[in-house]
Amino acid sequence: MIVATTENIANYEVTEVLGPTFGVVVRARGLGGDIMASLKGLVGGEVKQYTQMIEDARRQAMDRMVQNAHTMGANAIIMMRFDSGDVGQNMSEIVAYGTAVTVRPLA
Repeated sequence: MIVATTENIANYEVTEVLGPTFGVVVRARGLGGDIMASLKGLVGGEVKQYTQMIEDARRQAMDRMVQNAHTMGANAIIMMRFDSGDVGQNMSEIVAYGTAVTVRPLA
């Protein structure tokens, strides 16, 4: 599956637009992570536990988006984006979305 953040894919032409595709993940932060983040907030610096959690959530959301597009019959996704937000006080939502299309190489 080709995934691009652009409207076009070099050396390919879009033959059919199948519609929007997305993948959603909601992750809860654990109490231990919150304590470590609070301590890190006092001294500054990267909160590596949260960085890893968000990286993992983005990969999982992207995998779900690709699976959704595959189910739709797509072989590519264009205009792919991420969005995120908070759900409640200790959960984060990550959404990967784009447009599912079929493409073929230019002759």
